[in-house]
Amino acid sequence: MRKSLIVIAIFSLIWACGSTTDSEIDTAAVQTTEAEDGAKIYKQYCIACHGLYGNMGASGAFDLSKSILTEKQRIEVITNGRNTMVGFKTLLSEEKIKAVAKHTFSFKK
Repeated sequence: MRKSLIVIAIFSLIWACGSTTDSEIDTAAVQTTEAEDGAKIYKQYCIACHGLYGNMGASGAFDLSKSILTEKQRIEVITNGRNTMVGFKTLLSEEKIKAVAKHTFSFKK
């Protein structure tokens, strides 16, 4: 009886671990890493003008919590700058710029 329970437990464990495909795991890991990177990069480069929650407005910085820009438009602004904001294309990779752009959506009210 005990051996049967052990075999069933092992089989159940193997089945449970194998029920998620590698692509599902990879996608979740990438999304988590991207979100973490976006927040980290934002804190490093953007917080001085936009503030922790995107609404500080120092040096004429736009209130990101009220932004209606699309992700593509945000990437454009972060890459090339706008008004008094400098562009970050020489400092950040395209992937990092995209991560920051996605992070700014977390400020929406």
